[in-house]
Amino acid sequence: MKKTKKRKKIEKGEFGYFKSEKKRRLILTAILLGVPLFIFATMWAYHGTRNTIWTVIAAVGCLPGCKSMVGLIMIWMRKPMDSALYKKIRKHQGDLEMAYEMYMTFYEKSGYLDAFAVCGNTVVGYTSDPAVDTAYMEEHAQNIVRGNGYKVDVKILKDIRPFLERLDSMNLHQDSLREGIKFRPDSKYPDLNRDQLVKHTLLALCL
Repeated sequence: MKKTKKRKKIEKGEFGYFKSEKKRRLILTAILLGVPLFIFATMWAYHGTRNTIWTVIAAVGCLPGCKSMVGLIMIWMRKPMDSALYKKIRKHQGDLEMAYEMYMTFYEKSGYLDAFAVCGNTVVGYTSDPAVDTAYMEEHAQNIVRGNGYKVDVKILKDIRPFLERLDSMNLHQDSLREGIKFRPDSKYPDLNRDQLVKHTLLALCL
């Protein structure tokens, strides 16, 4: 009898994340809302009235589900990355630390990123969404990453060709881009190198 292979979870920053996350959040939200609503309905039927402590418990119990619902709506509105675009970018990735299919959020504005690459103090992203305020995204992402101790320069492009050219150039000059950068491993993430930690910080800004 053949053993079925367990599907690997698609992590944030990987192609296919939006589709996978929609399913996960839908199930989670249904459970978080379903349990308190079940308690409410059961206790109402048992006591014959809504005026019990169980109604209060059920109402408070719905709060995590409501919060999860907001996240579900936000992720549900996002379109998955085009597979042809992913394959096109992937050919130029080389040895760079990269992330794909992200929706970066800040207090005032948010925006979709198809991909970004990290090498030393250079972070270059690409968005196919013409509505994204790249200057705003660059400034705020850069400030937050620098606030975490990484003196990076963030650039987000809207044209695919210059982005692919930057990836090729970054691959070609990896050693010089990392030259002279001092790095102390993070005790929370001892297995991550500097580029991976910068990527981790940027992904923390995304849905």
